[in-house]
Amino acid sequence: MKRRPILYCLIGITIAVTAVALSFHFDDIVRDFMIGHQNPAMRNFMRCVSLFGDWPTHAAVGLTLLGLAWRRGSQDWTRIFLAMLLAMMLAGVAGTVIKRTVPRPRPSVHAETHWGGPHFSTKYHSFPSGHVGASTAFFGVLVIARRRVGLWCLPIPILIGISRMYLGAHHLSDVVCAALLGILCALVVAHFLLFEIDNGQSKIAN
Repeated sequence: MKRRPILYCLIGITIAVTAVALSFHFDDIVRDFMIGHQNPAMRNFMRCVSLFGDWPTHAAVGLTLLGLAWRRGSQDWTRIFLAMLLAMMLAGVAGTVIKRTVPRPRPSVHAETHWGGPHFSTKYHSFPSGHVGASTAFFGVLVIARRRVGLWCLPIPILIGISRMYLGAHHLSDVVCAALLGILCALVVAHFLLFEIDNGQSKIAN
């Protein structure tokens, strides 16, 4: 029984490494595809998705739901919504540190090098995607805590990621790595805030 969590962990790491490697490999192909399929209507739609898919909208929704859950006296949902907000904040802080430590030009920026540049210029804050990291962390906690509800929300960070690539703000690898960062933040927050370990099995704390 003790080997099963280790096996799951190894499988997860293998999938993550493979996803990252493939995303970097297909960066140019996806970028060229997005450039070749631009049209005004779709671009306006993607701008709206990108605008409302940023962290302030997630924070507003999370705080509203947190207030409603607290007012109704639901301890489980209060804890879940709080964990969603904390995971999003953790992903945002981690993503900002990475952006400024490892600058990468956005696809729309014509730069001689693929990595490096001004640390505080948003034009060189491509890696990782802050939108995707925050949204994935936010809804990732919901998937962990309430799988059926959370799975219905997964198209949201996926659509946000597509919008960021379509607008030339991020590479495919920026989006994939941000999603993995969001998942990691969701797992960390869920482990410490939502779950208690009892004889090797996780369950939502009462």
